[in-house]
Amino acid sequence: MADRDATLASPRGRTAEERKVLAGTLVGTTIEWYDFFIYAQAAAFVLAPLFFGPLSNENPGLAQVVSWASLGISFLFRPLGAVVAGHLGDKYGRKLVLVMTLVGMGGATALIGLLPTYATIGVWAPIILVFLRVVQGFSAGGEWGGAALMSVEHAPRNKRSAFGSYPQIGVPIGMLLATSFMWILTSSMSEEAFLSWGWRIPFLSSVVLIVVGYLIRRVVDESPVFKEMQLRKKESAAPLGVLLKTHKKSVILAALIFAANNAAGYLVIAFFASYGAEVLGMPREATLVATFVGGIGWLVFTMFGGFLGDKIGKIRTFQIGYGIIILWAIPMWFLMDTASLPLFALAIVILTMGLGPSYGPQSALYAEMFPANVRYSGVSIGYAFGSIIGGAFAPMIAQLLLNETGAGWTIGVYIAALAIVSFIAVSMVPKSVEGSDLHVDEVHQQYLAEHPEDATLVREAATVQPDQTR
Repeated sequence: MADRDATLASPRGRTAEERKVLAGTLVGTTIEWYDFFIYAQAAAFVLAPLFFGPLSNENPGLAQVVSWASLGISFLFRPLGAVVAGHLGDKYGRKLVLVMTLVGMGGATALIGLLPTYATIGVWAPIILVFLRVVQGFSAGGEWGGAALMSVEHAPRNKRSAFGSYPQIGVPIGMLLATSFMWILTSSMSEEAFLSWGWRIPFLSSVVLIVVGYLIRRVVDESPVFKEMQLRKKESAAPLGVLLKTHKKSVILAALIFAANNAAGYLVIAFFASYGAEVLGMPREATLVATFVGGIGWLVFTMFGGFLGDKIGKIRTFQIGYGIIILWAIPMWFLMDTASLPLFALAIVILTMGLGPSYGPQSALYAEMFPANVRYSGVSIGYAFGSIIGGAFAPMIAQLLLNETGAGWTIGVYIAALAIVSFIAVSMVPKSVEGSDLHVDEVHQQYLAEHPEDATLVREAATVQPDQTR
């Protein structure tokens, strides 16, 4: 046993199971965010005239606000999805819920690609569109928590932040895929063809990604921590009730920690491209190129944030990221307002220098904030509420501020204020949680002492991820 642990602890590389886990969590979150980003970019360019036709003709600015609102409404159902998925994940395992949410998310996205527009079925078009967005939001509520925990609970103690950054980089990768797809379509077909049928292609393509993600996730083993909980036979019958009774402060902090990153991230994902095209008069293809460059920066700095979290601490890494966002949130608009593609892209890349450190260590920090029996519920619900406070209506709020003031820098004030709140929230997390044992607590140890026949099975599970010995 000692030899086995020493082998796993060696720096020669990751085990085959660790590589499968990281691939599975990365693919799943990439697909989830690809689905969200395709919708976000469609909301920026085509949904207002296609699904909110009369309003678009009478008041294009208000129609765009409504289009952004349709993007945000799905976030309202993320907590419900997080509650259901969190309960199922804490009781029946991370793997089952990951597969369920992946299929639900991708299926709703593909159906949007088949949806008739307002010109064909009238008011039923926006009603069904909103319903499918609700399904997306419900599914996404449980997706991230499962992926985050699968990656972190399989990680060596001193590499949790790096392992946990894998589901995080699914965000910029999903954005790069969505932006590339949109750029290819908008630059290779006429405006009429894109509005007629071209916009449907990225939505329908989600079917392929679902199949790939499902096949990968099928071969990933269940989290070793959950295996221990199963052996303990003392899973909470209602982990949500326990969570809200004993860990309410951690849920609130988790939500506030994520809010500013999510809000600023959704500006990068969709609003900046719309702002460049509609307000500054830049070519749509150029704004998508700038978004793509920003996505590369986000990818690089998120991986760096995961690495940095293991070196200097997750809380300190978050503070650095939010410090950059606070300082840059207002000046970046003056750079973008030059309407120069290089400067527009540079403004986004500098913003991602703050987004990465305030996102890369998130999975690991959240996992350490909650005990094993309510961990899935805790991280999922905290994340879901954070997305409501932050990104759900960030593009809509940005559009309203722009409509009211005509000045982009006022949006920067809004983002900076949110970043200050998130900075304070992460600073309130006790530093003692960093590096804490993710395995089951002293009740688990007592159970094993009373049931020696299960102790052997737990040790076998620990060979998959011996967090306490590495």
